[in-house]
Amino acid sequence: MINITYDRVEKFGKSIIQHGKYNDRVYLMKLHPNDEEVIIDQIDYLVNKYSYTKVSAKIPSDFDDLFFNHGYEKEAKIQGLYNGETNASFMGKFFSNARANHKNRDKKIITEILALAKSKQFNSKISDTFDGLTVQELYKSDAIELSELYKKVFRTYPFPIHDPEYISKTMDENIIYFGFFNNGNLIAASSSEIDISDQSAEMTDFATHHDFRGFGLALILLDKMENRMKEIGIKNCYTIARALSFGMNITLSKKGYNYSGSLVNNTNISGKIESMNVWYKLISGF
Repeated sequence: MINITYDRVEKFGKSIIQHGKYNDRVYLMKLHPNDEEVIIDQIDYLVNKYSYTKVSAKIPSDFDDLFFNHGYEKEAKIQGLYNGETNASFMGKFFSNARANHKNRDKKIITEILALAKSKQFNSKISDTFDGLTVQELYKSDAIELSELYKKVFRTYPFPIHDPEYISKTMDENIIYFGFFNNGNLIAASSSEIDISDQSAEMTDFATHHDFRGFGLALILLDKMENRMKEIGIKNCYTIARALSFGMNITLSKKGYNYSGSLVNNTNISGKIESMNVWYKLISGF
């Protein structure tokens, strides 16, 4: 039985912030230009009140100087995230020396993973023909089975995907899920979190049952999601992948995604705070 109190997502002015002790951070998910004068103070208030050890901010690059001037550093960037025109920056600020640094062993492994992934860029052969396997878009009727798959794959996760009610709610809002079935049983899944106003989508929530790993199912799911995003006019797809995952980083590189930086000790996933790699791909309109 998983019993977790997840970080909450709140609006501050017209901006969106996630914060809480689960990830022990403040995450500025979306900065509205009207909040430029007050957003830093709002973030500082949360850090001081709850003693968070990191702030991560995804912002239009036009606001880089504002954050640099308040002690932030740029951890990653995405070309053309906003309507294919304005770049995005992931700005980080740390309030703990331990949080600010990779463990030496992790740093070595992350470097090896990135080198291997980059050596395989654009080296993908897509096939969705597997005996007994089918891939399709998922719906509310799949929410319970989808949540059960996520429970099996992820001990912890930064958002409550273990909860079928949460999954159903996101389907009504801005997330499209895809899944692989084996003889009627869901064995792999992923999702596209869509921001229509920015014409961008985060490709996320990849999970494959351990009995079916090594078949390249994530690569096929990614291809299916990209095609669906092109249909609805999305220009930029990005993802924030576990830096210690050989398979996911290689999959993204094979599909032509560009590595653009690492978010150090950023996310509570699979039972601990892990560093995450940012990858992106311009898929249409260019």
